Amino acid sequence: MLSVEEALTRVLARIPVLGSETVELTAALGRVLAELLTAGRDLPPWDNSSMDGYALRVTDTLRATREQPARLTLLGEVPAGAVAERPVAPGEAYRILTGAPMPRGADGVIPQEDVRREGEVVLVPRPVTRGDFVRLGGEDIRTGDPVLAPGTVLGPAALGVLAALGRPIVRVYQRPRVAILSTGDELVDLDASPGPGQIHNSNTYTLAAQVREAGGVAVNLGIARDTREDLKERFRWGLAADVLVSSAGVSVGDRDLVRDVMEKLGAELDFWKVSMRPGKPITFGQLAGRPFFGLPGNPVSSMVTFELFVRPALRRMGGHRRVLRPQVRAWAVEPIDNPGPRRGYLRVRLSEEDGRLLARPTGEQGSAMLRSMLLADGLAVVLPDTRIERGQPVDVILLHSEWPVSTDGA
Repeated sequence: MLSVEEALTRVLARIPVLGSETVELTAALGRVLAELLTAGRDLPPWDNSSMDGYALRVTDTLRATREQPARLTLLGEVPAGAVAERPVAPGEAYRILTGAPMPRGADGVIPQEDVRREGEVVLVPRPVTRGDFVRLGGEDIRTGDPVLAPGTVLGPAALGVLAALGRPIVRVYQRPRVAILSTGDELVDLDASPGPGQIHNSNTYTLAAQVREAGGVAVNLGIARDTREDLKERFRWGLAADVLVSSAGVSVGDRDLVRDVMEKLGAELDFWKVSMRPGKPITFGQLAGRPFFGLPGNPVSSMVTFELFVRPALRRMGGHRRVLRPQVRAWAVEPIDNPGPRRGYLRVRLSEEDGRLLARPTGEQGSAMLRSMLLADGLAVVLPDTRIERGQPVDVILLHSEWPVSTDGA
């Protein structure tokens, strides 16, 4: 059997980055930039006031004191969105509001609470330094500056910068379309009542959510019965997508038909077993040039193998530079046991105490215990035949973003 690292290397070696498309800025949140963006204008576009106050010539205030304030004639008011009617001459000032362009001739601003008004005269009780409370044009971004590099995930701040630069559209990588197929005669969908020996189909819904969380678009192929004909038909439907993902039918039972059907359809299969717990039976290959993942049917095995193999593949296809989950060091507060010859990826809850991350198992670690994934903050990576005792360190793959990614547990 392959190690997880060997299997992942094989997967990523065969995963292409998809093409790009243009989307409106309102639809770009979370998308991955596919172009180098340079500034077409300065930000701010001109010198402006950072305070409500008075724009003036600083030379008029050099000798100003509380006892003998500088007396400046008020020319009017410059609100945001307007410009001064004429330049400031010696002995003059404008009332100016935050964000308004600096009048020509003015080179400083004094806050309104620092002055007194006597009709149309402003009394300035102290010297003002050149540039006080002035935001210079281009001090944030200058025309021609590289602003965002390809591979950047567009968050709220990036969208705000693009809007400030007047960019209504942006080129991003396409999101991979992922066809999801659950297999098994025992499955019924949510609109049906299970009969004897039947259960509701959960894998389609967990996998679809994982696809969306990884940046892909889920396409539901429904439930395939344990027949070669039904599997072939539904896999052919899935060829309209970029990736095929099935769950169940990849082990060695009489009704585990996925591998056989894929080979008869002409798929090139790369591997079908990985040394891990849970999730040993996993198939990867290509069908008609599309990546295919045959995941185990047990819900936890399906989710864990998706995390370790499918998610990195989808993120690479979508142009992400970081395709793997972050991994941290935590300390066990309860024993974490991995008996057997395969490396364990065991569900743990995390907490923080005195700057250290603490890990404890979510309970029973059986591959059908879906609640163990519900409770999990991460996957503890435990060597074969190993028991992590209380107080010992353990590496944890984070499943959620709220935990610090750089902690060393010290």
